[in-house]
Amino acid sequence: MSADNRGPRVIVALDYASAAEALALAQQLDPQRCRVKVGKELFTVAGPAMVEQLVARGFDVFLDLKYHDIPNTVAAACKSAAALGVWMINVHGGGGRAMMQAAREALAGLPRRPKLIAVTVLTSMGAEDLRETGHAEEPQALVERLARLAASSSMDGVVCSAQEVSLLRRACGPEFCLVTPGIRLADAAQDDQKRIVTPQVAINDGADYLVIGRPITRASDPLAVLDRINADINTALES
Repeated sequence: MSADNRGPRVIVALDYASAAEALALAQQLDPQRCRVKVGKELFTVAGPAMVEQLVARGFDVFLDLKYHDIPNTVAAACKSAAALGVWMINVHGGGGRAMMQAAREALAGLPRRPKLIAVTVLTSMGAEDLRETGHAEEPQALVERLARLAASSSMDGVVCSAQEVSLLRRACGPEFCLVTPGIRLADAAQDDQKRIVTPQVAINDGADYLVIGRPITRASDPLAVLDRINADINTALES
């Protein structure tokens, strides 16, 4: 587990279609007990103001827009995102070395530089999905290849399925940040995720941060579920 980890390990995915819904959920949470993620849907309807409001409430914000474009465009987008005060930004590892390095250079020298991570393979994609897009490799092999490329391109870490965490921890070292979506509680539905594990297993395998959405956001008492997950994480860390 990377040595620079401090604070909450859970990133709550605010996957809502309106600012009102997202802020209502955020009001039930505690920035000392979780971070939050703003993705494409919420950012499209609510814009930068949504991010700024969450930052003002004390939350560390992971801006999950998965930038993938020519290097100059991605670099400019990352610099604009950093100006919003976000804690973490991501780009697609498939965009290549030049794109990732341009993003890194755009953030260099900032007084509060956000973490910059790369997406490897979306957790909704299985082997057959990859074959249809021209990748003959199995998911784990492609994930490892993209993670190694990200590491050599000066990324802080990657987004990956928790099923690949132990593999990437060995491949990329203890300081490389591993962010894992597709986390579900043992008794929760899988929904549209194909490669999932529980919070305790993910932490035991070496994950740094866990992105968790529906198990928390759809709960009748989101903070109680968050506390249950944090207890599981603490148990794993202590063991």
